Amino acid sequence: MNPETIAYARAFAHENHAEALDLLRTLARIPAPSHHEERRAAAIVQWMHDNGMEQAYVDEATNVICPLGDDGTTDLVAFAAHTDVVFPDTDELPLHEKDGLLFAPGVGDDTANLVALLMSARRLAHNPQLMPAGLGVLVVANSCEEGLGNLKGTKQLFASFGRRIRRFYSFDLYLPGVIAEAVGSHRWKIEVRTQGGHSFSDFGRPNAIERLCALLQALYALPLPRGVPCTVNVGRIEGGTTVNAIAAQASALFEYRSTSDDVLQSLKRLVEDTVRGFATEDVEVSMESVGARPASAGKIEGLEAVTELSREVMRAIAGEEPIGEVASTDANIPLSLGIPANTLGAVRGALLHTRDEWVDGASVEDGMAVVMGIMLAQPELD
Repeated sequence: MNPETIAYARAFAHENHAEALDLLRTLARIPAPSHHEERRAAAIVQWMHDNGMEQAYVDEATNVICPLGDDGTTDLVAFAAHTDVVFPDTDELPLHEKDGLLFAPGVGDDTANLVALLMSARRLAHNPQLMPAGLGVLVVANSCEEGLGNLKGTKQLFASFGRRIRRFYSFDLYLPGVIAEAVGSHRWKIEVRTQGGHSFSDFGRPNAIERLCALLQALYALPLPRGVPCTVNVGRIEGGTTVNAIAAQASALFEYRSTSDDVLQSLKRLVEDTVRGFATEDVEVSMESVGARPASAGKIEGLEAVTELSREVMRAIAGEEPIGEVASTDANIPLSLGIPANTLGAVRGALLHTRDEWVDGASVEDGMAVVMGIMLAQPELD
């Protein structure tokens, strides 16, 4: 990697570190549950307008999109970070600081990464000579990456811009991670209904909770394909009314994951067959899709070069050997379409998806340098 590019990225990050931390403190307090990111999106688009990016707008999926150097026909590279957090809070999120660490739900996943993107985007917008040669840029603060958000924001991004997006980078999770393979998933609500009754006088009637538990046990016992990463999980169970009533209804949220769409389809057939097998004259069983995330396509032209560039930037700026990971991120969508995409971590922290999540404030400087380094290092299209 060009030493001048590294020096520029580091100098930029150092100069803007204090301002980035202030922006992080502001955004981290704004609630943004998946499908309800409006308040955070409004704050981001206002910040962009106040900082000279008047072209930024909020689309129908609550993505904040700021095009740079796009005439409507230009090939594009997209840089994204998600706005939503896993918690349903609609009141201000609590934030506190201790010993240089910032604690808040969602502060690292993904607010600190988002801040690194926004600060870098402002520098790019004000200095068009830094733009990638021959490419327009989309800066995207996208919605619905978490949980049952189902990647709605990134799906809408590609519905709007399609294959004009030639490369895609999302900033998510921790330094020095570089993700270049997508973990796909199918998510289901499985429901069992019975007549129910009194726990003593009607004993012997089917109990929806017991039948659901037996079904889940059978799903966990399914033979998983070998040679390809694959998991199953039940994440939520609810049902019944009270201790002395035979439960008439129970439901569970169930998912399976894999890096292979073929495996996902094979598991779908197994799950459907198993669920059908639990239905009887007295027991109604149903399954409803509540989300699906695609895995990577096969060999993707240009992906190896994109990933090597990400790893090179991470080595040069983070000073560590990049950690190769597979995960479910916004990059699932372009990877499933055969478009080169990476997800890079741009912060140091821990305890994501807990209310005790924290980030190291000093690492925000490294994160900004990584984002800026990736922006500056973009090659021309072949």
